[in-house]
Amino acid sequence: MSARDIYHEAVKTALSKDGWQITHYRQIIERVLTKYTEIPYAYGSMKSETVFDRTADRYLLLTIGWHGAKRIHGCLVHVDIIDNKVWIQRDDTEYGIAYELEEAGIPKQHIVLGFQMPEVRPFTEYAVA
Repeated sequence: MSARDIYHEAVKTALSKDGWQITHYRQIIERVLTKYTEIPYAYGSMKSETVFDRTADRYLLLTIGWHGAKRIHGCLVHVDIIDNKVWIQRDDTEYGIAYELEEAGIPKQHIVLGFQMPEVRPFTEYAVA
């Protein structure tokens, strides 16, 4: 297959309904998480960093640095795209990533609160799975 054919196939996939939707969701997730890297910590020598794995559709927001003599390294937010839905696996933000993703354009029915027990998810306003 020529490079031109590969390119056209990629464009066709990206423009398909699910392909476009997933591409759009990736952009929203990356934009929302990147905003957090601009917020300075009030104490310690810490910062937020993003890790974006577009191939596996895994998106992380990490806190890294030092607080006094203690090393800080942890996951603040973990989001995956699984079966065309946005799964929030971890959310230690104050406001809530789900609200921000929704405000940015991802519908509630496409957001799964993966950190909630499956039995609890039907009582949220978000997708069950």
